[in-house]
Amino acid sequence: MCKLSGINRQMILFASIILLGTVILFGSFGRCFAVFSAAAAPCFFPFYACARDFQNAITQPVGESEMRSVYEDLKTPYKYGVVVRPPKGMLADSPSVFKNGDKWYMYYILQDGSGYSTHIAESADLLEWKYLGEILKRKNNSDWDGQQSAAYAALQDHNFGGSCALAKFDGKYWVSYLGGALKGYETDPLAIGIAFADNPIQVGEWNRLPRPVLSPGDADSRYFEKLTLYKSNIIYDADRTLGSPFVMFYNAKTDSGYERIALAVSEDMKNWKRFGSEPVVDNGSGIAGDPQVVKMGDIWVMLYFVAGPFGEGGRAIGFDTFACSRDLVNWVKWKGEALVKPGENYDKTFAHKPWVVKHNGIVYHFYCAVGDEGRVIALATSRDLRK
Repeated sequence: MCKLSGINRQMILFASIILLGTVILFGSFGRCFAVFSAAAAPCFFPFYACARDFQNAITQPVGESEMRSVYEDLKTPYKYGVVVRPPKGMLADSPSVFKNGDKWYMYYILQDGSGYSTHIAESADLLEWKYLGEILKRKNNSDWDGQQSAAYAALQDHNFGGSCALAKFDGKYWVSYLGGALKGYETDPLAIGIAFADNPIQVGEWNRLPRPVLSPGDADSRYFEKLTLYKSNIIYDADRTLGSPFVMFYNAKTDSGYERIALAVSEDMKNWKRFGSEPVVDNGSGIAGDPQVVKMGDIWVMLYFVAGPFGEGGRAIGFDTFACSRDLVNWVKWKGEALVKPGENYDKTFAHKPWVVKHNGIVYHFYCAVGDEGRVIALATSRDLRK
């Protein structure tokens, strides 16, 4: 099968347009067209062959055996335990873990009863974490994001088992964040903002764009995102699969308790356009949320959490799962065992909101655990690392 770069795809499209125009122009001239076709066929056939192979590759759904293989690569059956606890009276949530130099760092959010702020911790081994400080504060003012500032790492090396480092763009490091003007726990409406800094481990307030980049009140807001936009994950796609280098996945809702995952794209990290008219992951009810997208070979893998009344007596539970895609738009959902699910005292209510890295052959699955210790950051691994 041909391997096509973004440029080659554009060449194929250009050649196909020329050939189609030729057919229209010469089709009614019988003999002339036959002569032209015979002469031109050797030139255009390679384009057709590659175009056909490329089209087959991106439209062929990820198969059951491939899904099983992805699960085997992702599964983390060993729960290490709680790795980050919040200060008394607060909640810890939504880890994003990355490598910078020879150390690991985690962005995570704290909820103080009035709203979110974003913080950073450091680790040498992904197991023991040291608090460093705050990077986005709850401003407690009348700005659009005055009471909620929950940030997530952006532009991480998305190759599973890769460097896990964050990439620069325009000389800066970037985060996307959930922002809101009202106090409380994720009080509607919420929108998505962008912040940046010269150093990804900078402690102290990052620079924010003055306005949200995506909001439920936007003119192009779709039917399923009219109330609130939640967590976002931005990747850099060098192939421009969707026509732009930056792709954002985020969950959103119009109705309370029903969240779906959608797409947006950008050329510059500052101006974003919604992609498509439908969500890319929709469970029909409950929550599909907090996506993280990585790549395994030629398969895109989206980790996300599911929550709904799935327990006994309709009790809500939350767990982490995944979906796979070849084109970032059409996703096949895994229907087997959860990647992480409730089971310990510290995560007996929710084991959700994934962030996964692979290092030295070991998969580390960080997640928000809700149970006897409140809301904390926990870890599950592919190898038993408990002492």
